[in-house]
Amino acid sequence: MHMLIAAFFLALWPTVAASDLLQQTGIVMLMRHATAPGTGDPPGFRVDDCATQRTLSDAGRDEARRRGAQFRAAGIRPDILASSGWCRARETAELLDLGAVTHWPSLDSFFADRGREGTASAETLAQLRGLGSGRALLVTHQVNITALTGIVPRSGEIIVTRLGSAGPGAAGRLTVLGRLPPP
Repeated sequence: MHMLIAAFFLALWPTVAASDLLQQTGIVMLMRHATAPGTGDPPGFRVDDCATQRTLSDAGRDEARRRGAQFRAAGIRPDILASSGWCRARETAELLDLGAVTHWPSLDSFFADRGREGTASAETLAQLRGLGSGRALLVTHQVNITALTGIVPRSGEIIVTRLGSAGPGAAGRLTVLGRLPPP
């Protein structure tokens, strides 16, 4: 029984540590948009027309609202709140209700165009280097987060990172500090 309890707390340790990290400055929180059933987007979708895209479910909207309420209750406000232009990411960011949402094209999904991975990641990292030591919350897609961290996040999950040096070995990736599971 003691082994089972110990295993349970060890499994939770990264989550507990990540929540403490949110109080720090200089962190980058990468959030995969909340639950939007399906994968990718339907053929012929248009970024400027939510009716043609995969969008948040009611459960996904509730997830985003709960995450925002958790942040507000803890007094955590990002200095920058940016999102992809895809409706499911933008709506997630807006439902967090943590401030004005800025569109960063580098956060747009490249699921259907994997050739954009390197460019999108480099542009995101360049924008982050220009932010200084504030807190950034970026709402984006699984492929973008995986490219920047090597982690495949669940819908609504937040990967807490820090921007590393621009030197060798740091190219294209953020340093992962912890993870927050979906609310």
